[in-house]
Amino acid sequence: MKALLAFPTLEAVVARAQKSFTLVRSGGGALGVDEIAQLANEHQVDALFVAPRNPVRAELIQKLPATVKVISTFSVGFDHIDVAAAKAKGIAVTNTPEVLSEATANLAFLLLLAASRRLPEAEALMRQGWGRHLGTQDLLGVDLTGKTLAIFGMGRIGREMADRARAFGMKIVYCNRNRLHPDLEKGAAYFANFKEMLPLADALSLHAPGTNETKELMNRETFALMKKGSIFVNTARGSLVNEDALIEALRTGHLFAAGLDVFTREPTLDPRFLELQNVVLAPHVGSATIETRTKMGFLMVENAEAVLDGGKPANIL
Repeated sequence: MKALLAFPTLEAVVARAQKSFTLVRSGGGALGVDEIAQLANEHQVDALFVAPRNPVRAELIQKLPATVKVISTFSVGFDHIDVAAAKAKGIAVTNTPEVLSEATANLAFLLLLAASRRLPEAEALMRQGWGRHLGTQDLLGVDLTGKTLAIFGMGRIGREMADRARAFGMKIVYCNRNRLHPDLEKGAAYFANFKEMLPLADALSLHAPGTNETKELMNRETFALMKKGSIFVNTARGSLVNEDALIEALRTGHLFAAGLDVFTREPTLDPRFLELQNVVLAPHVGSATIETRTKMGFLMVENAEAVLDGGKPANIL
């Protein structure tokens, strides 16, 4: 079997893929649309391995050879793939959920902690040489213990986030498409209406996919519904947030702080964020641990193997 690896990845993942596939690889960075189409046709590949940096839209899918039976993405999110167009051409699409839930929740809670304790300001002071004693009123953060964390999207990552918050003595409320079974809910309070939940939130963390339904879920209206002095965390997708509204809420102090790993125009960052002291910024690294990225790569390969062997992987979209 032949596969086109359209992005650079860990050598352990490459070695795993080479056990089943003759790999066609780029010599440098992520392949563009024209390069993917050219190499897929030139080598008549059976599988296409992609990452979010490889947009696979309908135009590209139509150019793929008939030999391609599966597009396997190195991600949970699949908004970079036109799944409907792939299905129409008889191509299966798979993703890599579950294996990155813990790492992403760890980063989300790290952002929440750092935002609550004003870590960017403290670190900036140290990098400037410190040089002065802090008074009892300086760099005061807020405690999380006893506060309420609201979670939008109570899937695997959202539930991992809730577990971490419980360990810090936080109360959990959540909004999800469907209410969880009590065993998964673990005492969290369910809200079918997102806007009804927001006034209860001392902190809000987003864990939902980027879809038409969730686009700019957080806007001037919804930020205004949050408590004054609350904290906002997003490790989901930048498309869920109107960044103008977020920046305004941070500037005015309506939000105490924010922790962000995803942005609207990645990898471009709105420069206004850099002017704010009350925001913790990360470059979309929620799953960026050696262990997690290796598991994701292995699962990407296993998904493709299962499709080409005539099976139906659990992660087919």
